[in-house]
Amino acid sequence: MTELSHGTTRSFFRRIGWNRISAALGLLIMTVAIVTLVQLVRDVEIEKIIVTLDAMPLRQMLLAGALVASAYVTLTFYDFFALRTIGKTGVPYRIAAFAGLTSYTVGHNLGATVLTGGVIRYRIYAAWGLGMIDVAKIAFVTGLTFWLGNAFLLGGGMAYAPDAASAVNRLPAWLNRAIGFCGLFIIIGYLGWLIPCRRIIGRESWRMALPSFRLTFIQIGIGVADLSLVALAMYALLPAAPAVDFVTLLLVFITATLLGFLSHAPGSLGVIEAAMLAGLPQFAKAELLASLLIFRFLYFVVPLFAAAAALGLRELWLGFKSRRNEG
Repeated sequence: MTELSHGTTRSFFRRIGWNRISAALGLLIMTVAIVTLVQLVRDVEIEKIIVTLDAMPLRQMLLAGALVASAYVTLTFYDFFALRTIGKTGVPYRIAAFAGLTSYTVGHNLGATVLTGGVIRYRIYAAWGLGMIDVAKIAFVTGLTFWLGNAFLLGGGMAYAPDAASAVNRLPAWLNRAIGFCGLFIIIGYLGWLIPCRRIIGRESWRMALPSFRLTFIQIGIGVADLSLVALAMYALLPAAPAVDFVTLLLVFITATLLGFLSHAPGSLGVIEAAMLAGLPQFAKAELLASLLIFRFLYFVVPLFAAAAALGLRELWLGFKSRRNEG
């Protein structure tokens, strides 16, 4: 496990190098996604998408909306778990829930998640005595939760249905299966590393204890629940025919969201759509695009407006309290 560290363990030029690599990777993924998306949808008629949207049953959209709402509830436990991990037990669940929901929603819609999400977290947690280092630790633990959940589901999915992954990444099925098993073995190895004692990482003020062996199962469960519920929402919006099993959809969807995350594109716009169209070629493109548009509205647009409104109301309330105290 790489140590949690600050500038003391990395030179300035090394940080710049990694930033450039990350930016280049994101730009490459976004470029490939845009080119792929243009090629895939160039023969799609907009009228067909509109007709499909009009024909979408209301109960289908309501079910997807309920699953999206449930997924956002699981997001509240990311920060709550992280706060308990770093020993900040005085921050109540309602504050952790608010910080987690708003930082995640705004961060993933605007891009540069670490920066935008971190600013929002700091603004909220500073009132509870937390500093920038605490916020960085929270971001580390929540990121670990996200990646453990992804590794478990993606690893298991690629081991079980490697052909579904091949539809997206174009790698041979045997190689995808091997990657899947490697992901599962990494999780097993990480759990084994945690068994003897509570592991401490970082230096000086950046030192922190990782979740214990038992707590890591809860951590993985949080990530798995989040991703599974979001995938179920997408599954609920798929056209009735042709039939596709949930594991295939789950694998394609997680791969699409990971590519979107790595691209740093605001809201993973275009990246998720391109990966889903490539990974589910059995569906009519117009119908699948209609499902993706509704999903984007439910999962990205609605929560973004809700988060912006909630943050705005909080700032107004804080300003009102400040003026009242001064008076």
